[in-house]
Amino acid sequence: MAKAALFLVGSLVLGVLVSPALFSLASRLKARGVLVAVGLSFCFLLSWAASVIGLAPIVGAFAAGLILEDVHYRDFVDRGEHGLEEVIHPISAFLVPVFFVLMGMRTDLRAFARPDIIGLAAALIVAAILGKQACSLGVLGRGLNTLSVGIGMIPRGEVGLIFAGIGRGLAVGGQPVINQATFSAVVAMVIVTTLVTPPALKWSLSRPPRPARQKREPTPAR
Repeated sequence: MAKAALFLVGSLVLGVLVSPALFSLASRLKARGVLVAVGLSFCFLLSWAASVIGLAPIVGAFAAGLILEDVHYRDFVDRGEHGLEEVIHPISAFLVPVFFVLMGMRTDLRAFARPDIIGLAAALIVAAILGKQACSLGVLGRGLNTLSVGIGMIPRGEVGLIFAGIGRGLAVGGQPVINQATFSAVVAMVIVTTLVTPPALKWSLSRPPRPARQKREPTPAR
Protein backbone atom coordinates (compact mmCIF):
# COMPACT_ATOMS: atom_id res chain seq x y z
CA MET A 1 0.00 0.00 0.00
CA ALA A 2 2.88 2.36 0.78
CA LYS A 3 4.49 1.63 -2.58
CA ALA A 4 1.20 2.18 -4.40
CA ALA A 5 0.58 5.49 -2.61
CA LEU A 6 4.12 6.75 -3.25
CA PHE A 7 3.97 5.64 -6.87
CA LEU A 8 0.67 7.43 -7.51
CA VAL A 9 1.76 10.64 -5.80
CA GLY A 10 5.17 10.59 -7.47
CA SER A 11 3.67 9.83 -10.88
CA LEU A 12 1.14 12.65 -10.59
CA VAL A 13 3.76 15.19 -9.52
CA LEU A 14 6.24 14.10 -12.18
CA GLY A 15 3.54 13.83 -14.83
CA VAL A 16 2.20 17.31 -14.21
CA LEU A 17 5.72 18.68 -14.58
CA VAL A 18 6.81 16.59 -17.57
CA SER A 19 3.73 15.80 -19.68
CA PRO A 20 2.93 19.42 -20.77
CA ALA A 21 6.47 19.89 -22.08
CA LEU A 22 6.45 16.42 -23.63
CA PHE A 23 3.24 16.96 -25.59
CA SER A 24 4.25 20.50 -26.52
CA LEU A 25 7.46 19.15 -28.01
CA ALA A 26 5.60 16.33 -29.76
CA SER A 27 3.13 18.80 -31.28
CA ARG A 28 5.97 20.27 -33.36
CA LEU A 29 5.99 17.05 -35.37
CA LYS A 30 3.54 17.40 -38.24
CA ALA A 31 3.21 13.68 -38.94
CA ARG A 32 -0.09 11.93 -38.33
CA GLY A 33 -0.47 9.64 -35.33
CA VAL A 34 1.97 11.49 -33.10
CA LEU A 35 -0.60 12.10 -30.35
CA VAL A 36 -1.71 8.47 -30.03
CA ALA A 37 1.91 7.26 -30.17
CA VAL A 38 3.04 9.59 -27.41
CA GLY A 39 -0.05 8.94 -25.30
CA LEU A 40 0.25 5.15 -25.49
CA SER A 41 4.01 5.31 -24.90
CA PHE A 42 3.41 7.39 -21.79
CA CYS A 43 0.86 4.87 -20.54
CA PHE A 44 3.11 1.88 -21.28
CA LEU A 45 6.05 3.60 -19.57
CA LEU A 46 4.16 4.12 -16.32
CA SER A 47 2.73 0.58 -16.51
CA TRP A 48 6.26 -0.79 -16.89
CA ALA A 49 7.51 1.36 -13.98
CA ALA A 50 4.71 0.07 -11.75
CA SER A 51 5.57 -3.52 -12.69
CA VAL A 52 9.27 -2.97 -11.95
CA ILE A 53 8.58 -1.90 -8.34
CA GLY A 54 6.22 -4.82 -7.77
CA LEU A 55 2.81 -3.27 -8.46
CA ALA A 56 0.20 -4.32 -10.98
CA PRO A 57 0.72 -2.62 -14.36
CA ILE A 58 -2.85 -1.31 -14.20
CA VAL A 59 -1.74 1.00 -11.36
CA GLY A 60 0.64 2.71 -13.77
CA ALA A 61 -2.03 2.87 -16.46
CA PHE A 62 -4.42 4.39 -13.92
CA ALA A 63 -1.85 7.05 -13.02
CA ALA A 64 -1.32 7.82 -16.71
CA GLY A 65 -5.06 8.30 -17.14
CA LEU A 66 -5.08 10.82 -14.30
CA ILE A 67 -2.17 12.74 -15.79
CA LEU A 68 -3.22 12.89 -19.46
CA GLU A 69 -5.69 15.75 -19.29
CA ASP A 70 -7.03 17.55 -22.33
CA VAL A 71 -5.04 20.66 -21.58
CA HIS A 72 -1.75 18.83 -22.11
CA TYR A 73 -2.41 18.10 -25.78
CA ARG A 74 -4.40 21.22 -26.62
CA ASP A 75 -1.89 22.10 -29.35
CA PHE A 76 -2.98 19.01 -31.32
CA VAL A 77 -6.67 19.86 -30.94
CA ASP A 78 -6.13 23.51 -31.87
CA ARG A 79 -4.68 22.51 -35.22
CA GLY A 80 -7.70 20.34 -36.03
CA GLU A 81 -6.71 16.90 -34.78
CA HIS A 82 -8.89 14.69 -32.60
CA GLY A 83 -8.34 14.42 -28.87
CA LEU A 84 -6.55 11.49 -27.28
CA GLU A 85 -9.77 9.80 -26.15
CA GLU A 86 -11.15 9.87 -29.69
CA VAL A 87 -8.04 8.47 -31.37
CA ILE A 88 -7.75 5.66 -28.83
CA HIS A 89 -11.42 4.70 -29.14
CA PRO A 90 -10.91 2.37 -32.18
CA ILE A 91 -8.20 0.49 -30.25
CA SER A 92 -10.40 0.02 -27.19
CA ALA A 93 -13.38 -0.92 -29.36
CA PHE A 94 -11.32 -3.83 -30.70
CA LEU A 95 -9.48 -4.96 -27.55
CA VAL A 96 -12.14 -4.53 -24.84
CA PRO A 97 -14.50 -7.23 -26.24
CA VAL A 98 -11.53 -9.59 -26.56
CA PHE A 99 -10.67 -8.97 -22.91
CA PHE A 100 -14.20 -9.73 -21.70
CA VAL A 101 -14.37 -12.88 -23.82
CA LEU A 102 -11.11 -14.12 -22.29
CA MET A 103 -12.39 -13.41 -18.77
CA GLY A 104 -15.60 -15.26 -19.59
CA MET A 105 -13.65 -18.27 -20.87
CA ARG A 106 -11.85 -18.47 -17.52
CA THR A 107 -15.14 -18.63 -15.61
CA ASP A 108 -16.28 -22.03 -14.36
CA LEU A 109 -20.07 -22.02 -14.70
CA ARG A 110 -20.31 -25.14 -12.53
CA ALA A 111 -19.23 -23.03 -9.56
CA PHE A 112 -22.59 -21.23 -9.62
CA ALA A 113 -24.27 -24.47 -8.55
CA ARG A 114 -22.44 -24.28 -5.21
CA PRO A 115 -24.35 -22.46 -2.44
CA ASP A 116 -21.14 -21.10 -0.90
CA ILE A 117 -20.10 -19.45 -4.17
CA ILE A 118 -23.57 -17.98 -4.63
CA GLY A 119 -23.36 -16.63 -1.08
CA LEU A 120 -19.91 -15.18 -1.74
CA ALA A 121 -21.12 -13.51 -4.93
CA ALA A 122 -24.11 -12.04 -3.07
CA ALA A 123 -21.83 -10.73 -0.31
CA LEU A 124 -19.53 -9.12 -2.88
CA ILE A 125 -22.52 -7.47 -4.58
CA VAL A 126 -23.81 -6.08 -1.28
CA ALA A 127 -20.32 -4.83 -0.37
CA ALA A 128 -19.94 -3.17 -3.78
CA ILE A 129 -23.27 -1.36 -3.44
CA LEU A 130 -23.05 -0.32 0.22
CA GLY A 131 -19.38 0.60 -0.04
CA LYS A 132 -20.03 3.07 -2.85
CA GLN A 133 -22.92 4.62 -0.97
CA ALA A 134 -20.60 5.14 1.98
CA CYS A 135 -18.06 6.79 -0.34
CA SER A 136 -20.74 9.15 -1.64
CA LEU A 137 -20.99 10.67 1.85
CA GLY A 138 -17.70 12.40 1.06
CA VAL A 139 -19.39 14.44 -1.68
CA LEU A 140 -20.02 17.77 -0.02
CA GLY A 141 -22.08 20.68 -1.27
CA ARG A 142 -25.62 21.92 -1.38
CA GLY A 143 -28.08 20.49 -3.86
CA LEU A 144 -25.86 17.58 -4.91
CA ASN A 145 -27.44 14.23 -5.65
CA THR A 146 -25.17 12.08 -3.50
CA LEU A 147 -27.33 9.00 -4.12
CA SER A 148 -26.66 9.25 -7.87
CA VAL A 149 -22.96 9.71 -7.22
CA GLY A 150 -22.88 6.56 -5.12
CA ILE A 151 -24.89 4.57 -7.66
CA GLY A 152 -22.64 5.76 -10.48
CA MET A 153 -19.60 4.30 -8.68
CA ILE A 154 -21.14 0.84 -8.23
CA PRO A 155 -19.97 -0.89 -11.47
CA ARG A 156 -16.69 -2.74 -11.03
CA GLY A 157 -16.25 -3.61 -14.71
CA GLU A 158 -12.89 -4.40 -16.20
CA VAL A 159 -10.87 -3.14 -13.22
CA GLY A 160 -12.33 -5.77 -10.90
CA LEU A 161 -11.76 -8.45 -13.52
CA ILE A 162 -8.15 -7.36 -14.05
CA PHE A 163 -7.30 -7.62 -10.36
CA ALA A 164 -9.17 -10.91 -10.08
CA GLY A 165 -7.19 -12.22 -13.05
CA ILE A 166 -3.94 -11.09 -11.43
CA GLY A 167 -4.89 -12.81 -8.18
CA ARG A 168 -5.80 -15.96 -10.07
CA GLY A 169 -2.26 -16.11 -11.44
CA LEU A 170 -0.57 -15.58 -8.05
CA ALA A 171 0.16 -18.29 -5.51
CA VAL A 172 1.17 -18.17 -1.84
CA GLY A 173 2.52 -21.37 -0.33
CA GLY A 174 1.54 -23.26 -3.45
CA GLN A 175 -2.08 -22.17 -3.17
CA PRO A 176 -3.65 -19.66 -5.60
CA VAL A 177 -4.62 -16.32 -4.09
CA ILE A 178 -7.94 -16.52 -5.96
CA ASN A 179 -9.12 -19.97 -6.92
CA GLN A 180 -11.42 -20.79 -9.80
CA ALA A 181 -14.59 -20.71 -7.71
CA THR A 182 -13.79 -17.34 -6.15
CA PHE A 183 -12.95 -15.94 -9.56
CA SER A 184 -16.39 -17.03 -10.77
CA ALA A 185 -17.99 -15.22 -7.82
CA VAL A 186 -16.10 -12.04 -8.75
CA VAL A 187 -17.29 -12.35 -12.35
CA ALA A 188 -20.87 -12.68 -11.12
CA MET A 189 -20.44 -9.55 -9.00
CA VAL A 190 -19.06 -7.61 -11.97
CA ILE A 191 -21.98 -8.68 -14.18
CA VAL A 192 -24.67 -7.81 -11.64
CA THR A 193 -23.20 -4.43 -10.65
CA THR A 194 -22.79 -3.51 -14.31
CA LEU A 195 -26.38 -4.43 -15.20
CA VAL A 196 -28.18 -2.88 -12.21
CA THR A 197 -26.45 0.49 -12.37
CA PRO A 198 -28.08 2.03 -15.51
CA PRO A 199 -31.72 1.53 -14.36
CA ALA A 200 -30.83 2.51 -10.79
CA LEU A 201 -29.05 5.62 -12.03
CA LYS A 202 -32.00 6.52 -14.26
CA TRP A 203 -34.34 6.19 -11.28
CA SER A 204 -32.15 8.30 -8.99
CA LEU A 205 -31.71 11.06 -11.57
CA SER A 206 -35.43 11.22 -12.35
CA ARG A 207 -36.45 11.81 -8.74
CA PRO A 208 -37.84 15.28 -8.09
CA PRO A 209 -35.42 17.46 -6.15
CA ARG A 210 -36.14 18.01 -2.52
CA PRO A 211 -37.76 21.35 -1.82
CA ALA A 212 -35.42 23.75 -0.19
CA ARG A 213 -36.20 24.58 3.38
CA GLN A 214 -37.37 28.12 3.78
CA LYS A 215 -36.32 30.06 6.79
CA ARG A 216 -39.19 31.18 8.91
CA GLU A 217 -39.45 34.92 9.25
CA PRO A 218 -39.53 36.09 12.86
CA THR A 219 -42.95 37.26 13.94
CA PRO A 220 -42.83 41.00 14.59
CA ALA A 221 -43.49 41.90 18.18
CA ARG A 222 -46.69 43.79 18.83
